[in-house]
Amino acid sequence: MRLREIGAPDAARIAKREGQHKYDHGHVLVLGGPPAQGGAARLAARAALRVGAGLVTLACPPAALAENAARLDAVMLRALAGTEDLERLLADPRLSALCLGPGFGLTDRERDLVAVALDAGRPTVLDADALTLVSRERMLRQRLHPGCVLTPHAGEFRRLFPGTPEDEGSRAAAVREAAAETGAVILLKGAETLVAGPEGLAVHAATGARSAPWLATAGAGDVLAGLIAGLLGRGVREQEAAEAGAWLHVEAARGVGPGLIAEDLPEALPAVFRALGL
Repeated sequence: MRLREIGAPDAARIAKREGQHKYDHGHVLVLGGPPAQGGAARLAARAALRVGAGLVTLACPPAALAENAARLDAVMLRALAGTEDLERLLADPRLSALCLGPGFGLTDRERDLVAVALDAGRPTVLDADALTLVSRERMLRQRLHPGCVLTPHAGEFRRLFPGTPEDEGSRAAAVREAAAETGAVILLKGAETLVAGPEGLAVHAATGARSAPWLATAGAGDVLAGLIAGLLGRGVREQEAAEAGAWLHVEAARGVGPGLIAEDLPEALPAVFRALGL
């Protein structure tokens, strides 16, 4: 099976131009979790903002507002007690993309919020806890749509698609079949990240000259989810956003190098963008 290699994104697609305002670059909504579990959602939100989203809002349980307010400035905050609050937020057509899952939670509340978010039909990144909920709940799986980008690691992928062969040689075929089954874009994380969707199957190999072993750190996947959500919010189509996010993620990590922690990744993006000529 021939795999297309993912290269640097088209700079023209992610550049900002004179005369534009923040709403020209989209508004991303990240759903956060309960108190003391908000770090993952904050990482995703900051990554979405750094990759160029015009606005980012983190919506979290009321009890978590103070914690998040103490850690965020440019990212806006909203209280999200339940599905009615989410429906009110989604009534704003300017919300252009959603990010669900990092540090989110696995209760009935979160299950119902994922259902409402999917029913909205907006471009949506599903990561971490959102993937676990989809793997458990048939009614969520049935709500997946072509605007969804799923970003599982190997274990999450096997839970989502039971019976997947575990040998490395079967990864590409399994990801392609998963994308065809769900209608969504699937990004299977790894040293060789696979992306499957309507534009075929592609691979980004963070090996050899592009090796980035320091990405094996807590929170790196949350940043990737935020990068993809930020690009979706800016109007980049789903598979292109997933592929560009994977490349930018690794390029930022290579710029930081040994000692990298997840918080470094969004801060490394300006240098990456300068190198791309933005």
